[in-house]
Amino acid sequence: MPSIDDQRSSDEASTELIGRPAGGAGGSRRPPRASSDSPQNLTQAITLRLRQPARLRNLELLMLFIAAGICAGAIVLVQLGATGEIDASVLVAGSAVLGLGLIFHLVLRVVAREADPFLLPIALTLNGIGISMIYRIDLAYGRDGWAAFGVKQIAWTVMAMTIALAALIVIRNYRVLSRYRYIAMFVSIALLLLPLIPGLGRDGLNARVWIDIGPFSFQPGEIAKITLAIFFAGYLVTARDNLSLMGPKILGMRFPRARDLGPILVVWVVAMGVLIFQRDLGTSLLYFGLFLVMIYIGTGRGSWIVLGLTLFLGGAIVASTFLGYVQGRFRAWLNPFDPTEYSADGGSYQLVTGLFGFANGGLVGTGLGQGRPQTTPLAESDYIFASLGEELGLAGIFAILALYLLLVSRGFRIGFVGQDDFGRMLGVGVSFVIALQVFVVMGGVTRVIPLTGLTAPFMAAGGSSLVANWIIVALLLRLSDSVRDQPRLVIG
Repeated sequence: MPSIDDQRSSDEASTELIGRPAGGAGGSRRPPRASSDSPQNLTQAITLRLRQPARLRNLELLMLFIAAGICAGAIVLVQLGATGEIDASVLVAGSAVLGLGLIFHLVLRVVAREADPFLLPIALTLNGIGISMIYRIDLAYGRDGWAAFGVKQIAWTVMAMTIALAALIVIRNYRVLSRYRYIAMFVSIALLLLPLIPGLGRDGLNARVWIDIGPFSFQPGEIAKITLAIFFAGYLVTARDNLSLMGPKILGMRFPRARDLGPILVVWVVAMGVLIFQRDLGTSLLYFGLFLVMIYIGTGRGSWIVLGLTLFLGGAIVASTFLGYVQGRFRAWLNPFDPTEYSADGGSYQLVTGLFGFANGGLVGTGLGQGRPQTTPLAESDYIFASLGEELGLAGIFAILALYLLLVSRGFRIGFVGQDDFGRMLGVGVSFVIALQVFVVMGGVTRVIPLTGLTAPFMAAGGSSLVANWIIVALLLRLSDSVRDQPRLVIG
């Protein structure tokens, strides 16, 4: 490819040719470059342009085959461990997901050739492992057909990947999303209010986060975390200069001015509202944590983190004092082996049986299909980590967490090397959503923090979470493809 000096000389020669008449007076004209050099340099540029994206997509294809082998192998091991025979019909149904992954890859070769090659295989692997464990619990309960959660999870996965593929094709330039930041805000508010509407929100559950539409149920808060990330990124790009200004100095740290505390107070009130009216501690923590991290990324001021944590911890203490729902979660967390808490309605029975499942798995697990994960309530959704810990052991859980870590780190890298502030904050924001959700879920089932009711991304049973997380993957793929000047920083 031509050097910088060669390009500058070429530009100067072009200017001279346009600004001066041929053969006229006014000085000698620089001789043109040899015509034989341009075709060679142009050919080299086109070759390099085509070769690198092909290499990235070929790497992605190789890892997709590995992911497909892991998913298929997990289902076969579940069948052999639980029933002693292989049911080909389940493998055929699961092949629809793997086939759609291949279609996703082929579309990426056309519409996002420079996208990160690790995101799709990692997401597909996590999704496939989750399906195999849900299917294993179906076998324990004797569920089959459409009554089986595993079959529903395959259908939801196909739908989620299709929606993500459509989002990838429609959103050709992610910067357009910043124009609709206030629309995203109103959509987020509407999604948060939907479960509170009488006749639409589902009653009889601990948390009012589900809505029923005919035979289908959906958790709108899962989509709200994406629209909130878009709104926060768009808003902070325009307001970060004011939010970066510091006011009084307290204990050696500069804190924001009182006039600039409005945004964080509004988000704090919304988070507390979700906690009080929807009785959902996990979603409240997720929304507030998302805003806190994004405002820190936008301003670079650590005092926002201190202020935000103080607000949330203060709200949590007040909630644990006056809200019976939160009190119960804290009591079960602090005294899980107390007989009163263990046998109480909504007490620590689920937490204790999950801990026993982890203990039964040990280092390498009992083997897929050979444990008793069905002993724990909601083993296919809220407690799927405990189910996996029993049958895959500590080694298997570490491998799964390593996949999450790699997925989040790719997202952070895509965000940090972005070419504009909106892309940086959006990439970091949606990646942090996955990281925080994994921490909250894993921390809850291992008794590091109180249980919150969130689900493991890509793995737990439920279509709402699957759709939202696959859309996040599509956004990260689009963001990584847009970093055209520095592809090696995103891919390497």
